[in-house]
Amino acid sequence: MSPHHRPDAAALAAWHAYRALPLLIDAEVARDLEQDTGLSMADYDVLAAVAALTSDDTCIRVSGLAAHLRWAHSRLSRHLGRMERRGLVAREPCERDGRGDDVLLTPAGRSAYDEAAPVYQASVQRHFAARLSREQLAVLTGIEEAVAAHR
Repeated sequence: MSPHHRPDAAALAAWHAYRALPLLIDAEVARDLEQDTGLSMADYDVLAAVAALTSDDTCIRVSGLAAHLRWAHSRLSRHLGRMERRGLVAREPCERDGRGDDVLLTPAGRSAYDEAAPVYQASVQRHFAARLSREQLAVLTGIEEAVAAHR
């Protein structure tokens, strides 16, 4: 396909549907999170990523977390600052090489994540998974994998 090839009507319709879907679902899930836990979707994304990527004896660098979340380093740094002030995360100098900072969940952050995870999962089930068939979920997963393979 040439770089100047224009998508047909079906491709454009699919593109617009793809663009609308996160706006619809993210707003519903974010509302549930905020209402039931006081966390924003961004807070939850950070807590979930740190919880998944670390353990009691491992940590993650800010730069690695930014890459994982696909956020700009500056965006993550500002958000971590807000989360630090609320006692959810801590940043410590990286002991491995002394460059950069590691991100750690505080006990309050771990507790907030543990409380929010079932709320998040139930909201995703209610506003997304329950509205689709198993076949539709599989197709959507396949679409993401096909697009991601060409990044």
